[in-house]
Amino acid sequence: MSTNDTFLAVFLGSKTGAKMAAWNALPEAERRAREQQGMAAWKAWVEKHQAAIVAMGGPLGKTKKVDSNGIADIGNEMGAFTVVRAGSHEAAAKLFENHPHFAIFPGERVEIMPVLPIPGG
Repeated sequence: MSTNDTFLAVFLGSKTGAKMAAWNALPEAERRAREQQGMAAWKAWVEKHQAAIVAMGGPLGKTKKVDSNGIADIGNEMGAFTVVRAGSHEAAAKLFENHPHFAIFPGERVEIMPVLPIPGG
């Protein structure tokens, strides 16, 4: 395990999964009310963990892949990211327990990984 205290959190969710289908099936007024509730809860999460947030990050747009075959449009489950500091990987993960991304919005999970030093750097 790295002694580094910086962690990347990636917010993930299926665009075609059951949670998103249920979200999209909500009446528009209810969905808008939940969006407002979710944004207020997300803002409260940011305020609560402000000291740990290194880079707020934000929502992610459409994805392009580049490989030996060139450039292509692709899809994935990544929806947003943020960077935090914490004393351990476990402590970083605990920052995201019951996060609005999946507790209110139709996101499915947040994956947290240490940002490791560049080998030989």
